[in-house]
Amino acid sequence: MNLHQYAETHEVTNQVPPLEGINLYHTDLPLRQWVHRFNGDWADNELAAYGQLAGGPLMAAGFLANENKPVFKSHDRVGNRIDLVEFHPAYHELMSAGIAHGITSAPWTRPGPGAHVARAASMYLHNQIEAGSCCPMTMTYACVPALKLQPDLAEKWLPKILSRQYDPRNLPIEQKTGATIGMAMTEKQGGTDVRANTTRAYAVGLGGPGQAYELVGHKWFCSAPMCDAFLTLAQTDKGLTCFLLPRHRTDGTRNQFYIQRLKNKLGNQANASSEVEFRGALAWMVGEEGRGVPTIIEMVSMTRFDCMIGSSSLMRQALTQASHHCAYRTVGGRVLAEQPLMQNVLADLALESEAALALTMRMGKAIDSAHDEHEEKFARLVTAIGKYWICKRAPAMINEAQECLGGAGYVEESILPRLYREAPVNSIWEGSGNVQCLDVLRALSKEPGVLEVLFGELGDGHGDAQLKHHIERIKADFRDTDEIQYRARQLTEDVAVALQAKLLLEAGNEVVSDAFIASRIAGRGRAYGTLPRGIDVAALVDRSTPNS
Repeated sequence: MNLHQYAETHEVTNQVPPLEGINLYHTDLPLRQWVHRFNGDWADNELAAYGQLAGGPLMAAGFLANENKPVFKSHDRVGNRIDLVEFHPAYHELMSAGIAHGITSAPWTRPGPGAHVARAASMYLHNQIEAGSCCPMTMTYACVPALKLQPDLAEKWLPKILSRQYDPRNLPIEQKTGATIGMAMTEKQGGTDVRANTTRAYAVGLGGPGQAYELVGHKWFCSAPMCDAFLTLAQTDKGLTCFLLPRHRTDGTRNQFYIQRLKNKLGNQANASSEVEFRGALAWMVGEEGRGVPTIIEMVSMTRFDCMIGSSSLMRQALTQASHHCAYRTVGGRVLAEQPLMQNVLADLALESEAALALTMRMGKAIDSAHDEHEEKFARLVTAIGKYWICKRAPAMINEAQECLGGAGYVEESILPRLYREAPVNSIWEGSGNVQCLDVLRALSKEPGVLEVLFGELGDGHGDAQLKHHIERIKADFRDTDEIQYRARQLTEDVAVALQAKLLLEAGNEVVSDAFIASRIAGRGRAYGTLPRGIDVAALVDRSTPNS
């Protein structure tokens, strides 16, 4: 008997071609349109260049950086304490590319119409390929408004922070070509309640803004411990205060900053998150003493914006993978993307993705218009609304995209398991859902004019009767203050959906806006793929498919 005839049991057929080497900007029609709508069209060539890089070599680097997690080295080979974290070269490749393309600096060094929108688009592209490296880039970008509150420190640090050179060497700031900034606020006993922090600051000399202190205490979460400095909070005699704590002291020796361990996290595995102790660590006061929360909130507002970008981009990459798969895979002799129920699912996912993108880019426009009172109040409110809603929607949406691929979306050769693991962090980091919803109530009740800006933005439904009715119901809900904290999530959700519907209506694509309003405001569906009849699902699927 010739056993060789049984060596091959089958021919491989009906497999989807790999999605490799695509330009993540050119193949994303909604992204290009929303960038243009909010004044970022001048950055088209730069975004296209980064889109090509992101869809090519950086995509491979993203896989490598997650397969090779950072490693904590507490001591050198002869027993000296060094507190270093070692990263795979792919991580450094990702950091270098993002910083070189202005993700940490561009809006500050080249301000103008669409600056933060264009930067958001760059981050949107980068986060699709690897979210862990986005953490230090986000904090480096976001620290600038807070540091500007202390001009003497800003003069020393901002030239390195705004550099487009990535310099991972563990050296004093004076010897580096570029710097990254981290954050350390949370403590064991307080969590979100940073006013319960126990870390103490002791003046080295006279004390006061811009002066040196020594910090003693701990931080339960310190993001990106290999950054060159950290914004952190500590107690003085006047209360919680913000400080800039570098990794090196002024004489070039290592600061008294000790990493206890790296966190073993569900996702975000290419990024090192840590527990640290300050044992007399040298730091400089930023802003007014006792006003640490208002000072550091200048940074937190920007990092929350990046949570919106991050969740939106994870959803987009999940949609890209699902729509590409369904464009090629056949079941029962028909391509999945042409089958009615799968079209319903893909179209629904496309709506979720574009609505998240629209609200995110509108936030970018508000940040670009920082000296406009209306836009400032809009940003104050919608930072919390968008952070809550977009980050809440991402995990379920990505899971649905996985299901479009079946078992292929559950194995690690696919990017979808990593996207799914990444999704929860944005709803937790920088204040969980309850924190955001309570912040919405705080802004609306305590800051004059914010409620008027919201309803001025929403208008009367922009000609859509269903949206108009939804807005009137929101107004009635806000007038009813009974148990308003208990209802804060529902109120925030209703406002988020109204804002998304309004933005889609204004953009003028009736296929998108009609479908969104019919499903999110007038619809009854609970799971994705429950769009009502009469929607042009084929057009929505075509709009979101990367090869369209």
